[in-house]
Amino acid sequence: QLQLVESGGGLVQPGGSLRLSCAASGFDLDGYVIGWFRQAPGKEREGVSCITRSGGTNDAASVTGRFTISRDNAKNTVYLQMNSLKPEDTAVYYCAAERRWVGCRLIDSRYDYWGQGTQVTVSS
Repeated sequence: QLQLVESGGGLVQPGGSLRLSCAASGFDLDGYVIGWFRQAPGKEREGVSCITRSGGTNDAASVTGRFTISRDNAKNTVYLQMNSLKPEDTAVYYCAAERRWVGCRLIDSRYDYWGQGTQVTVSS
């Protein structure tokens, strides 16, 4: 009933850009904090960026200045614009929703709804 669907992943060269989308169905994203997480093979799931109901953001140090999270409530969609991509950004990227009113934190256990993930590969 409540679903998040990621799209926009693919293969890009180092230094390239990619925009991921997270579309919600069954609920309105305007009442939720939305986070992007990623997981590379053999590594723990890592928080990337999150956005509050009012548009405030919190980024991991590894992506600050390169990735930008945004939301379009009219489209019930959250985006992750990824620029200056590096091979170490290669991972499956997931979006997730948390019913929180104030602030956001990149703690995966706090998020209630998760998408299926989309693969991002950065390689020359």
